[in-house]
Amino acid sequence: MKQILLPTDFSDNSWNALKYAIKLFKEETCTFHLLNTYTPIIYNVEYVLGYPAQFGLGDAIRETSEKNLSQLLVRISKEFDTNPNHNFETISKFDTLISGIKEFIYKHPIDLIVMGTKGATGAEEVLFGSNTVHVFKEIKYPILAIPSKFKFETPHEILFPTDLEVNFKDSQLNILKEIAVLNHSRVNAIHVSTGYSLTDFQENNKSNLESIFKNTAYLFHNIKSMNITDAINHFQVKHKINLLVMINNKHSFFENLFFKNTIKQIGFHLNIPFLVMPSKK
Repeated sequence: MKQILLPTDFSDNSWNALKYAIKLFKEETCTFHLLNTYTPIIYNVEYVLGYPAQFGLGDAIRETSEKNLSQLLVRISKEFDTNPNHNFETISKFDTLISGIKEFIYKHPIDLIVMGTKGATGAEEVLFGSNTVHVFKEIKYPILAIPSKFKFETPHEILFPTDLEVNFKDSQLNILKEIAVLNHSRVNAIHVSTGYSLTDFQENNKSNLESIFKNTAYLFHNIKSMNITDAINHFQVKHKINLLVMINNKHSFFENLFFKNTIKQIGFHLNIPFLVMPSKK
């Protein structure tokens, strides 16, 4: 049974991510864990240093969180036909988002986190909300981020940019393989040339990728030297990509691409789901 964590702040964006997850895994046996973390908007030093319960604020906020989670379950039951493969559990937790996720996955091993790319305030000019960025940085599990206005499409064409500097392992790419097999997808791995031949290490990693995806539709594309963001944008438009996948590998091009200003270049075109996988758990 697949275990999927769905952090929610009850925004339209988190609802959109939840719908995507339910539709993506409609044929899979899954337990969806709906997690809402909350902290009081208060800056009283005594409150911060003491115990929230003694002020009575925690109880009231918890009740609101639990009520909203119950209403969310009702909304799911109304919007989707009963699926015997799907089970839903709710978690209301007095904690920050990152700490709450870390504690949950420590106690309940999961396969995937699915969340929206923006929070409840979601400004149009912001590609990823601060919560999403922090989760990418801090949580070493596969994370699928869904754009706020993206309407579900079966991910038939998957784009997987790689610098071939990761020693790929089958278990590391397991969730990507499962999504590809489940949806009869084609995985398009692209490598942007630097003008030099691949090193022996890169050639070995390229062979590993071919072996890992041998039972799926898999194509490797060597792109002529260009800016990586341009390569992603051009390929995405030309091949009608439904899902972008990257490995979050420290000191790799992903780190430079995502956590520095160049991510804004992708932002102008990144209107598809984005799966981030850690190089190591």
